[in-house]
Amino acid sequence: MNQETLLMEVTQKAQNWLSGNYDEETKKEVEKMLDSEDKSKLIDAFYRELEFGTGGLRGIMGAGTNRINIYTIGSATQGLSNYLLKEFADLKQIKVVIGHDCRNNSRKFAEISADIFSANGIKVYLFEALRPTPEVSFAIRKLGCQSGIMITASHNPKEYNGYKAYWNDGAQVLAPHDKNIIVEVNRIKKVEDIKFEGNPDLINIIGKDMDNAFIEEVKKLSLSPDAIKRHHDLKIVYTPIHGAGITLVPAALKAVGFTNIINVPEQDVISGDFPTVVSPNPEEPAALELAVKKAIETDAEIVMATDPDADRIGTAIRNEDGEFVLVNGNQTMIIYLYYLITRWKELGKITGKEYAVKTIVTSELVSKIASKNGVELFDCYTGFKWIADIIRKNEDTKTYLGGGEESYGFLAGDFVRDKDAVSACMLFAEIAAWTKDNGKTIYQLLQDIYIEYGFSKEVGISLVRKGKEGADEIEAMMKNFRANPPIAIAGSNVKLLKDYASLEAVDFISKENITLSMPTTANVLQYFTEDGTKLSIRPSGTEPKIKFYIEVQSKVTSREELKEAETLAQNKIDIIQDELGI
Repeated sequence: MNQETLLMEVTQKAQNWLSGNYDEETKKEVEKMLDSEDKSKLIDAFYRELEFGTGGLRGIMGAGTNRINIYTIGSATQGLSNYLLKEFADLKQIKVVIGHDCRNNSRKFAEISADIFSANGIKVYLFEALRPTPEVSFAIRKLGCQSGIMITASHNPKEYNGYKAYWNDGAQVLAPHDKNIIVEVNRIKKVEDIKFEGNPDLINIIGKDMDNAFIEEVKKLSLSPDAIKRHHDLKIVYTPIHGAGITLVPAALKAVGFTNIINVPEQDVISGDFPTVVSPNPEEPAALELAVKKAIETDAEIVMATDPDADRIGTAIRNEDGEFVLVNGNQTMIIYLYYLITRWKELGKITGKEYAVKTIVTSELVSKIASKNGVELFDCYTGFKWIADIIRKNEDTKTYLGGGEESYGFLAGDFVRDKDAVSACMLFAEIAAWTKDNGKTIYQLLQDIYIEYGFSKEVGISLVRKGKEGADEIEAMMKNFRANPPIAIAGSNVKLLKDYASLEAVDFISKENITLSMPTTANVLQYFTEDGTKLSIRPSGTEPKIKFYIEVQSKVTSREELKEAETLAQNKIDIIQDELGI
């Protein structure tokens, strides 16, 4: 489609909004875009319909079909309602849970969604105020609901909001339901198709009782209560970064016995403007700056932070010099899995049926830990809905240990079917107590894991390409990588190429073509070299980004060798970045 045709199409869409039954504030915003000489905002606001990606519906708030507003939220909810009424037509009462985070308009969108569900005869359990995403998943299962939604844009900047849709097992919606819901949403052609007038009799407010039930399940995950008793006064700095974690994380830590939780007062303030950070993303060092500063002031031992909807955890620990260093998502996954396997073994809980899950872009060191300890490991696509899918398929025959991804998400226990920073915070604090009980720090534990299983350094690089032009550029980049795959990476020959779009792999050593066993296709490329380097490339499903994941490996035999291994690994990563031009 050329630019002129595209402009005609989006102009028509925008004019339909001016003539439709939309509120005056929305119409004024559309008029402003139509009247502007610069049509880039108009194009970006209307060039497509928002669709469910790896994290559901997510976008910038504002007027337009490609924006988050009461009409796109309304269409999604009406479409979901229509689908639920078809799928569960035999039920006397269909039920859903609605949660939301701290973002601007989140409560408004949650209440509008509650009205729409109830107007369609669906019973709604609406949380009284902001709550973590994992609690929504938990509530769906506990209340026997058929679906649920969470209003959140996770860790995105403040101008974003979003809509995560869940199915009756508490996991995010997968095929065929995701595509079928979109079909229903697309059938809604005008505002009048959305039932905005709610039925208050079908809306039930939930809160503290569900919180208490959730925390009771978190307590059951504790594997080292004696270590916590001995180190209950471990100094822990925790920040919710203005978000929903404040409602459950401190309470969960106290419930298992920790008594010295130090807050960051400025970040305990619930705000969708995120006044103390540029981005409320626990992956970014700047988001943890205030918490680390507080930890230095108070002589704390660990720092933990959660994103606005409290499904992801960021941490900082003290190194051998007593300085705070950030733990990345891969390292967090490595520490969690090592701890869970070690403690399960010590407690005599291993039966041979245990398994763990990681995403394909997560460190291969996880595979080594699982393999050496006789724990089956499943690889899945990015997005916790895929981990939940594996849990669902194995829940009657195998025992789930834990699962995680490099993007700072982890889940231990299967009472939730999404990543859970509440239980992850509890476990990380417990690991700190356990390592202290064993005369170590978490930093030393990680070093010892590297010595036993091999050193690994992982770096994620995201190139942001916004709008229609950005989406086209990302598509062109992926086409180019497929047309011109690297033969070698940083001087090491590529021995295996995986293309998840075609579900085909090529083994260059055996010269075999291999069919990849995955539930569906995905726009991901992976290259594995002879020296253990792994390169993964994929467009983000929730943000205007193309992502590169680089992992390099080496062997070390002592803690003293780790600094040199780190330096050599970074040098290799720098070479790879130069080769890729990123």
